[in-house]
Amino acid sequence: MLLPRQKTPGLTLPTLNHGTFDLAGEGAERGTVICFYRGLHCPICATYLKELERLTGAFAERGVKTIAVSSDGEERARAMAEKIDAKDLRIAYDLPLSVAKDWGLYISTSRGKTSIGIEEPALFSEPGLFMVTPEQTLYYGSVQTMPFVRPHFSELVGALDFAIANDYPARGEYTGPV
Repeated sequence: MLLPRQKTPGLTLPTLNHGTFDLAGEGAERGTVICFYRGLHCPICATYLKELERLTGAFAERGVKTIAVSSDGEERARAMAEKIDAKDLRIAYDLPLSVAKDWGLYISTSRGKTSIGIEEPALFSEPGLFMVTPEQTLYYGSVQTMPFVRPHFSELVGALDFAIANDYPARGEYTGPV
């Protein structure tokens, strides 16, 4: 399990139009929002990523970079980028499922074609949303077992405003006896 204020696993992946993404060298003033999505086969992911695309500028205004990540290959990642009309949001692909597990993501098996007629990969990760500090420690994390009921990016932008104004620390770091 990832812990707030502790270093996250590494993450180095190819992106569609922005070279290699390397979390360790990200250099964002306040951190990076990493949105792990299921893949092209997921219609809910497309809707979700459209919202992240729309709000990428708002995150940037707050010193936060964004990236969407899946285990899809380049071709499927490009199809998703086209579907959501990605202009500002970076899209990374070829996430090894072993790395997905390092991040605490759940792994699912294929159930065939989805409601939009696209075949699910044999194995893929379920969604996760993380904000990682410039020091590569976990600030915020949400991991899901299903594609439904995801955190809203607009609420995360508002939470960032509060956190910045109040120098609010990452929470959930306690690991002692209870």
